[in-house]
Amino acid sequence: MSEPVTLEDIYQLFRASAEEFDRRLRESDLRRAEMESIFAEAKLENERRAAEAKLESDRRAAEAERSMAELKRTVERTSKAVDSLTTRWGRFVEELVEPAVLRLFQEKGIDIKEVYPRARVKRQGIAMEIDILGVDDTDLVVVECKSRLSQDDVDEFIEKLTRFKIAFPHYKNYRAYGAVAGIEINEGVDRYAYRKGLFVIKPSGDTVAIINDADFQPNTW
Repeated sequence: MSEPVTLEDIYQLFRASAEEFDRRLRESDLRRAEMESIFAEAKLENERRAAEAKLESDRRAAEAERSMAELKRTVERTSKAVDSLTTRWGRFVEELVEPAVLRLFQEKGIDIKEVYPRARVKRQGIAMEIDILGVDDTDLVVVECKSRLSQDDVDEFIEKLTRFKIAFPHYKNYRAYGAVAGIEINEGVDRYAYRKGLFVIKPSGDTVAIINDADFQPNTW
């Protein structure tokens, strides 16, 4: 027969339960402190890495900005050099073509007697420069000179011809012919200009020549 449970037994059971609760509470507090420490360390590490990443990002951004600035300066220098070279080549073509203009077009029945290199005008918001302008009493020839002639050059020149008499109104009653000259001409562009009614001038030996044949019908503007 089991012994009866005394009040002391109940007190001892409560004390044991309380001690176990306190032990577990201490363990829980310890684990919580450990976790808080781990979280704090992780937070500090993340903040450190974020700060390092920002510094690296800022450094790379500054380096990229410096590189872009240097690239921009290089492009600007290259563009200026190309523009200068293109201008010099264009002037060379003009100087090659200009002395032959009178002869070339007189041989084609256009009896121009005066030649004006780089004819410029600026009036009422209209600005235009003509590489070579040949003139007689009733006819004139506008010559566009390029070191390398492209189809875009031809199209732009034709658009210029449509505005020529607006820019030079004192020639409004003249028959205006157009001519393109190039040291090099992109493939097919000479035929393209021919079909548009333009004279085409190319190097020939020590001088230049108009390559249009006898069937050519020039356009007038």
